[in-house]
Amino acid sequence: MAPLKPDSTCWEDLYTRRAGSRQSPAVSLSCPPGVRAGRTVSTEGDLVDRWEGVVKVRIGVGFAGMPGEVLSDVVKRIAQLNIDSLWLSEQLSLPTVDPMMGMAWALARTNRLKVGTGVAVLPGRNPALFAKQLASLAALAPGRVLPVVGLGPARASERSAFPVPRGRRGDVFDEALTVVRRLLAEDSVTHDGEFFHLDAIGLGERPARPLDLWLGGAAPAALRRIGRLGDGWLASLVTPAEAAAGIEAINAAAAETGRMVDQEHFGLSLRVGFEALPPAQLAAIQARRPDVDPGVFAPVGWDATRTLIADYVAAGVSKFVIYPVVPSAGVTAFLDAFPHELMPLQT
Repeated sequence: MAPLKPDSTCWEDLYTRRAGSRQSPAVSLSCPPGVRAGRTVSTEGDLVDRWEGVVKVRIGVGFAGMPGEVLSDVVKRIAQLNIDSLWLSEQLSLPTVDPMMGMAWALARTNRLKVGTGVAVLPGRNPALFAKQLASLAALAPGRVLPVVGLGPARASERSAFPVPRGRRGDVFDEALTVVRRLLAEDSVTHDGEFFHLDAIGLGERPARPLDLWLGGAAPAALRRIGRLGDGWLASLVTPAEAAAGIEAINAAAAETGRMVDQEHFGLSLRVGFEALPPAQLAAIQARRPDVDPGVFAPVGWDATRTLIADYVAAGVSKFVIYPVVPSAGVTAFLDAFPHELMPLQT
């Protein structure tokens, strides 16, 4: 099934919000053939245009640096606002909680909130212990655990904390992911590989349905790996055109191995600011994408964010993790505005 790609005539207004006399800017999108647009009224009295038969657009929030003393209030507010999901990054050197520990804590504090890792490093972790952690979380919070794994940390200086044989990180990842997937699906696993050996190991309690394991990365080898081994893609620092090309490459790699990646399983992490990016963040983006203006990957303001999300939806992306580029004191204001500014884009 190919991703639904709007043409140019269906949605004139993605939504028109009623909030006193204030009107939200319209976002132009359109429906593919056979998809009907309709207008509904949300629980808050907002007029919302919806697609019938289109992939589900969902928008969550992520934090690259979330100290433990702040996380409590953030989780509580996200749950109160009924935001789709919370995502915690692997940032070993920052004053922030470990993503697995943060997931467990946030899941325990809420009843409906979905929590994901964006992105947890797999090579350098024991895959059996990692699978046990995921299975335990899934048992405690069914349907709310969203694991995304990748090859290495964003900071090269942190790679030594995830040791693998030199030059073999991709090979270790492939085998570790295979082990994790088998443990989540089978009662007992015997595995004799190059990097890992298991002798009739089981997890005891496993998820009723094996967890979807999404992968990060955007290099050609990463896209082929997602097609071969992954259940979804969480991209970052790719343009809408690159996202569309990546989805095509993943689908082709999946087809070559007789697999199919769910077309609703293509996501994107997106930084959103409200003024010029801090120099450190600009430098980090430029280090990873020196060929592209950093502003392309970090829209400024809600209007620019809505427009860019529309471009990604047209490219086949339907899941978004919004990382606010705001000082700690501005997180509450960002979350309070989020339901009005972005949640109406969900379908």
